[in-house]
Amino acid sequence: MHWQRIENLRIDNDLTQQDVADLLHCQREVYRRYEKGIRELPLSYAIVLAKHYGVSLDYLVGLTDQK
Repeated sequence: MHWQRIENLRIDNDLTQQDVADLLHCQREVYRRYEKGIRELPLSYAIVLAKHYGVSLDYLVGLTDQK
């Protein structure tokens, strides 16, 4: 699964991949792989990102267009 929303949210918030990796306490390359869908994003990370960006998990994973 390509996580286009996490990439778009990161860009919209003027954050680098390193900024988000630091938030998640992981390496930038690991985060890049989540963003590109190479690695499965852990639920715990998805929760952190949803809270950080102020969106629902459903929005984050593309189940709804309502933030």
